Amino acid sequence: MQIITTHKNTDFDGFASLIAGTVLYPGAVPVIPRNINPNVKSFLAIHKDLFDVRTVDDIELEKVTSLVVVDVNQWHRLDDLRKVRAKPSLEVILWDHHPDKGDISANWVRHEPMGANITLMVRQMRHEGKSITPIHATLFLTGLHEDTGSFMFPSTRAEDAVAAAYLMDAGADLNVVGSLLRPAYGEKQKNVLFEMLKSGERETINGFKVSFHKVDIEGHVGSLSVVTQMCREILNVDAVFGIFTGQKKGKSIVIGRSGADGPNVGTLLRSLGGGGHPGAGSAMADFVNPDTIQEMISDLIRGNQQASVQISDLMSFPVTTIAADAPMSELRKLLRENGCTGVPVVEDDRLVGVISRRDFKKVRNNKGLKAPVKAFMSKDIKTIEPGRSPMQAARLMVKHDIGRLPVVEDDRIIGIVTRSDVMLYFYDMLPD
Repeated sequence: MQIITTHKNTDFDGFASLIAGTVLYPGAVPVIPRNINPNVKSFLAIHKDLFDVRTVDDIELEKVTSLVVVDVNQWHRLDDLRKVRAKPSLEVILWDHHPDKGDISANWVRHEPMGANITLMVRQMRHEGKSITPIHATLFLTGLHEDTGSFMFPSTRAEDAVAAAYLMDAGADLNVVGSLLRPAYGEKQKNVLFEMLKSGERETINGFKVSFHKVDIEGHVGSLSVVTQMCREILNVDAVFGIFTGQKKGKSIVIGRSGADGPNVGTLLRSLGGGGHPGAGSAMADFVNPDTIQEMISDLIRGNQQASVQISDLMSFPVTTIAADAPMSELRKLLRENGCTGVPVVEDDRLVGVISRRDFKKVRNNKGLKAPVKAFMSKDIKTIEPGRSPMQAARLMVKHDIGRLPVVEDDRIIGIVTRSDVMLYFYDMLPD
């Protein structure tokens, strides 16, 4: 017997990949975990007659000879399949799009970073000339939209858009996709969000603004990932971690969300036994002190300082500077010889201002050329720390309409980052 399964807390990409597996492997039995996303559960309540899915309890595990795993690469994230895993002759086929490598050793692997796992499987269906129904196309497109954030998550690839076009050609209904992805948000979720906002603890770690929220949950509360994302959007921080505990369950659920230039949440939470994407992840841990979980995540972020590009990776150094008491004629010579549009002004090695070609235009005569630079410089200095991110630099440049930011550490200028440096990063044109 061949079965297909996916990760616990199944989302639409996982479920779509599960059903796509039945197209690629005719006769295989789809086995869905007991714990699934509330939106997927609602979908199944309406479509259960169309998709003959089973749970582990419905399967005679001793008869399983082949296992197809989709949208996950770690054994502990599957439902109870210990008996199957222990079989020495078991054939394992793996489909996964997460950037991190897991512990599932397979006979055949398609492991490729992509916005959504269903994109990889749609590619194979197109290659094999498989036909799909409009219902299949709608489900697959739902999974694709969900895991790419409607093509706005940084993990999205061009091929995800190609797959979406194919599915729309195959009859996918965008109205249905929109209704399926509407987040479940009710009184319980509102109360949790209120508690998160009330109890948040913010700190800056490696240049990232991170907010931790420890909330005790009574009973079952769905859509905690939706609430966590809403919390991040309201607070406008680089990353949010919701640590949800329940004394009766003896478990802690950790859900993380980060912005495009925030820490890699998936990698961080994988260290806690979970996983996910750069912008979204989760982990389930045996009940521990929430303060301990926060400390562990903080330590992981500190230990992953090089995981993301920082200003120290982009800045130019040593920096061409000019003394505050130097004459403007010296500045003119400096600007001409170096071809720069502006320089930081220093006094006793301390940054005291910046001066640009625009400031130099204020010089009207020879008397002005003899005046000190500090008479014309701007004292409203905008600086950035070396551990900050390119996104944070871009925000400062846009907000204050400036083309360069001195990089300062311990009140001393150690580098400079320009608008061009930031743009080269965003367009992936940095030199190797």
